[in-house]
Amino acid sequence: MAIEPYRRLLRLPGVRTLLLVGLLARIPATATAMALTLHVVNGLKLGFAEAGVVAMASTIGMAVGSPLSGRFVDKHGLRPVLAVTTVAQAAFWATAWLLPFAALVPAAGVAGLLALPIFSVIRQCLAAMVPVDQRRMGFSLDSMMVELSYMTGPALAVAGITTLGSPWTMTVIAVGLAGAGTALLVLNPPVRSAAEMEEATEKVSRRQWLTPSLIALFGTVTAATFVLTATELSLVATLEHAAQTEWIGLAVGIWCVYSLVGGFVYGGLARGFPTLLLTGLMGALTIPVGLVGGDWRWLVVALLPAGVLCAPALSSSIDTLSRWTPAAARGEAMGLHGTALLIGGAMSAPIAGAVIDAHGPSWAFAVAGLVAVVMVLVALPFWRRTPQREVAPEPEPVNA
Repeated sequence: MAIEPYRRLLRLPGVRTLLLVGLLARIPATATAMALTLHVVNGLKLGFAEAGVVAMASTIGMAVGSPLSGRFVDKHGLRPVLAVTTVAQAAFWATAWLLPFAALVPAAGVAGLLALPIFSVIRQCLAAMVPVDQRRMGFSLDSMMVELSYMTGPALAVAGITTLGSPWTMTVIAVGLAGAGTALLVLNPPVRSAAEMEEATEKVSRRQWLTPSLIALFGTVTAATFVLTATELSLVATLEHAAQTEWIGLAVGIWCVYSLVGGFVYGGLARGFPTLLLTGLMGALTIPVGLVGGDWRWLVVALLPAGVLCAPALSSSIDTLSRWTPAAARGEAMGLHGTALLIGGAMSAPIAGAVIDAHGPSWAFAVAGLVAVVMVLVALPFWRRTPQREVAPEPEPVNA
């Protein structure tokens, strides 16, 4: 693997700016969940159960809103969607700290529905700006940017709520999201390539591209995020049970670095690997992690094999999605991909938590890995085995 392919990618018009804007825009977006949770607990003086209700409302809103935003981008372009969602996010986060719990829950749901579609838009625009033979590298870089944002955003939210309080922190998030939306509005990256714009733009029927293969891909994506969320919870629980909580931050940070390194190496390889293989291996290598016990050093070592596959598994799924869907429906497809990610995380937290409470964190690692392996086996019969190519738009009937 050489660094030169990455240099060639970043020399493509607009790619470097898009990735940089995407990184900065995602930091306030990744801070939102933690900020809401800590606001309910510290600001409203309620319990984690109430915080979970607010988080659930927000997650449901985002899961529904993500494909809807993508569909509107496909039909009406990027700027109208960005304008509406930017205003909605700025309004919610500038006032959320004033709302009582009864009003915060529905407001969080509406804010989730109108969430700024940063993640899906960046990926959709990368697919339009980067040639097919360089997309895997582009999506690998994007996955690395996502990893960096998740290493930064939640930590800043914790620091903000605990030192400045909810009003200031939520106001800063409002400014950050407004700035992110404005930057994307000004940048206005293309959602289709020049060649795709020249092609027919007739409506593409959903049944043409939402195939069993694509549904299997979404199921695999859900399983991948199930593993990641459960692994994080199990890691924290293991170190808490071993009275090594002071090492949690470092251990999680090292685990994230594994993913960054894996994404960088994978993007530079001469050829990629199937999403099913990467996700299945990540799950299989997660199963035995809990056997090493509670010493944080051995736990970090045990996380290495599965950790380096995190970013490659997710970037491979996005690359596959971009090849299996037509440009005219790519926004909605990317939105459904985002929904699959949210579902995996939302399912994982209560299930892993229940396993940890009943049987200990070692079993939670095993359950998480088994879920991914089983999902891959379920998806295998539906996986597309023919060469990947984009679906052609459905021509309009000719009037007599």
